[in-house]
This record gives sequence, structure tokens and C-alpha cells, in this order.
Amino acid sequence: MTSTSQDTATPHDGTLRILSTTDLAGIEISLEDVVSTVEGAYRTLHAGQSDNPRKLTVKPKDGHSVSYAMLGRDGSREVVAIKTSYKHGLDKGREEQHYYTSLTLYDDVTGLPVAMMDCSRIGSLRTPAVSALLARELAAPGARSALVIGTGTQGRLALPFLLTTLPDLDRLMLSGTHPEGIAAVREQLRTHFPDREVELVTDLRAAAADADVIVATAGGHTPAAVEDSWLKPGALSILVGHGLAPSTLHRADRVIATSEAQMNVTGTDMADAEGKLPAVDSEFPPVLAGLTAGRHTAKERIFAYNSGLVVTDIALGHRFAQLALAQGLGTEVALWQ
Repeated sequence: MTSTSQDTATPHDGTLRILSTTDLAGIEISLEDVVSTVEGAYRTLHAGQSDNPRKLTVKPKDGHSVSYAMLGRDGSREVVAIKTSYKHGLDKGREEQHYYTSLTLYDDVTGLPVAMMDCSRIGSLRTPAVSALLARELAAPGARSALVIGTGTQGRLALPFLLTTLPDLDRLMLSGTHPEGIAAVREQLRTHFPDREVELVTDLRAAAADADVIVATAGGHTPAAVEDSWLKPGALSILVGHGLAPSTLHRADRVIATSEAQMNVTGTDMADAEGKLPAVDSEFPPVLAGLTAGRHTAKERIFAYNSGLVVTDIALGHRFAQLALAQGLGTEVALWQ
């Protein structure tokens, strides 16, 4: 949907509408709507209507923090946006870490600001939606079992989104160690699919050997590391965070990445002994558009790298901005006065 000044912004008077975590938390949106919005962003990018430059990264030598800056333009919505992400305490436990991410949207038709928002909910929805699209396009025919590794932000909605695109999954497995995270995964599954149950697994090797789809979302401190030799023929391994050993990438029959450039920036922990990553066989947008085969045979073991593209944040953020503004949510700040 192309934005207009009437549906996204008030007349420019030097103010910027701020949408807080609380503002966005109360907005209802279906999983199908999220998947459709994200898929549309990929298709627009592949059609050459959007721009998604490589992200900028800053990380101190001791690795205690990491910062990203991402600029992009959604051609179908005619929206320009800047996303920033900062995480501090990578050398500490989860409870001691600090994470801040924001998205600022501008209407490229009127030249007016749309909104600045906390991007945490956008990311918590966008990333598992992309994994679900990867699974829909790359999983072996007849896939029935899925394993999610990790119970943090990205792991909690992984199963509901997978069931949205692969409704025939009948064995849902979870590998995690944090009681609160495990409870949150169960709660999210009950909310969206009340008739489904998740199985908590303790033998990761056995679980991986039975999984048609593995989504690794764990944090950097996880001891989980699924090896290539554990995987069944035809398995699809999707890396979002951590939980897969480098062998699953380097020995894969086929490698797909949402963006090869992004993988080369954020996937260095998967490099081989010489510090190298293999070339990808295809990026995901042409696969989604049907121009490149995602899978050639049912027995190929495929590795998919989900790094996220800012155009998907822009599309979903704009969708939330429209819903928020329709409900009169947000606070106007006199930023440019």
C-alpha cells in the first residue's frame, strides 16, 4: 500500500510522532498478516523497486557490544527508513544485557516524517516470519517435524509462524534451558494454536536427527551446536542466532541466504579454519519469486541464513504505524522546533 500524508502523517509542524513499546504492544495483528507483509517486501525488493544497502556494523575489540545501522527504501509503500540496533553486555548473562532498537519512517511522497518507533516488536515478528517463509520454500516435501533451539525473543514465536506456513507439522520440539523462556514458548503456542503441544527435548542430537526443519535462535552463550553429521537426509537448517555448528553450513548440499552480503557481515562465527564462508547458491528473494530453485531434490540438506533485511522492517513497521495512527496512538514530540 502506497503511503499518503493523510494516512501516515500530520501536516509538518516540526513534530515527530513517537510510538513506544507500550503503544505497539496493544496493536493486534495476525500471523498471516505479518507473513504477507514480509513476503511482499521481499517480492518488491526482487522486482527492483526497493533498496536494501549493506548494514554498517561497529563492534569494540573486546566484543562487549555491537551496533548496527540500516538504511532502506520500500518502493511499493514509498517509504524511506533508518533502523538502528545497539546491544551491550555480550560478554555477560542475558539478564545483564541491554538492547535498544528503533525505526524512523519517512513518507517519500510528501517528504514528511511518519513516525519513530521502538523496533523490538517489529523484529520479534519479522524474523520468525522470514524463517517460516524459508521453511515453506525450502523444506523437503512432506516435512512433519520441527525443532527450535533457543527460547529468547526470536525463539518464542518460531513455532506459531512455522505452523502458519507449514500447517502439516505434527511433531514440535524445543531445546532450551531457561524456565521463563520455555514457559513463554508454550504460552505463545497456546495463544495461536491452542490444540498443539510442544515437546521439550534434552537429547539435542536425537532431536536433530528426527527434525525435518531446525530453526536455531539461541544466544551466543548457548552450548548447543548441531553438527552436520546429526542431520537426516533432506533436513533444512535455518540459522537466526546460534545453535548450529559451522559444519551444517560448510557441508550443506545447498546454501540459501536472505542476503549474502549480510551473511558475510554477521555470520563470521560460522567461518571455517581459514576464516572463510562458502558462497551461497542463491539468495532468498529470487527463490521466493520462483525464478531460482530453492531445493532440487528431497534429500538435499539445505542451510538457510536468516539475517533479516531492513526492507522487511520498513514494511512491517509501516503497517504498525498505519494501525497505530488509526487508533490515535503515540506522542508528538517537537523535535525540529
